[in-house]
Parts: sequence; structure tokens; C-alpha cells
Amino acid sequence: MLSLPTKIARRYREQLPYVVWVLALLSMAGSLAMSEVFKLTPCVLCWYQRILMYPLVVIVGVGIMRRQRDWVYYALPLVVAGTVVAGYHSLLQWGIIPEAAAPCSAVASCALEQINWLGFVTIPFMSFLSFLAIAVVSVAYIRVKD
Repeated sequence: MLSLPTKIARRYREQLPYVVWVLALLSMAGSLAMSEVFKLTPCVLCWYQRILMYPLVVIVGVGIMRRQRDWVYYALPLVVAGTVVAGYHSLLQWGIIPEAAAPCSAVASCALEQINWLGFVTIPFMSFLSFLAIAVVSVAYIRVKD
């Protein structure tokens, strides 16, 4: 007997790449808005997260246009690395990892919380959630057979 998430993923398998693409596109747009519109200076770890997120828009987009199913194998290494960097950055901002372990620059401190909603939602945590959501949908896409 199939679990409910498996049934849902199987039914909507063809739409899963579009979900990943939209998540990556919204994440890219959000990070650009924070730096270009709201004038928040990205730190070193934020740049690493951008470097790992931005290509996903192109990789998944090309995979969708070419109707290829192997885009996910090119995207997942970036997603896993991005999840790790964003998780590390979140722990750093929450004070769980000491600030001395941050690869900070004089311009923007990696430990500085430029946004803090509800006491725990920071920019790197939003990035972490984006990478995690992309990872979950991508793995569902791989696991569900035609």
C-alpha cells in the first residue's frame, strides 16, 4: 500500500520540476530584492548560498525545456551543499556556533541578523528552508517511478 505523500508525488510527478524551478526562482528573486531593493549587504556565507541557488534556476529550467529527467542529478549536489551552508549560517546567527567560527569580512558580519522575524526566522534560515524544500521535492521526483 502506498503512503499518501507517495500517491501525491506519483499523481503530480510531471509538475514536480516546475515546483523546484519556482522555488529556486523565488529564492533568487528574494535574495536579489534583499540586496538591491532593501540594500542589505550580503555576507560571505550569503554569497555562497547565492552561488549554489542561482544555477538551479538555469539547470532545472533547461531540464524542463528539454524534457529531460536527469536535471535532478545535476541539481541535487548544489542543493545539498546549499542546505549545509545555510544550516551552518543559521546556527551561527542563532549563537549555537560561536562567532569566531564565521568566515566574516569587514564589510558584512556573518553573525549579524539583518532580519529576525518571530525570534528565529533569519535570512539564512529562509535560505535553508528553500534548499530543504527543493531537496524534498527533488527526492520525491527521483523516488516516484512512472
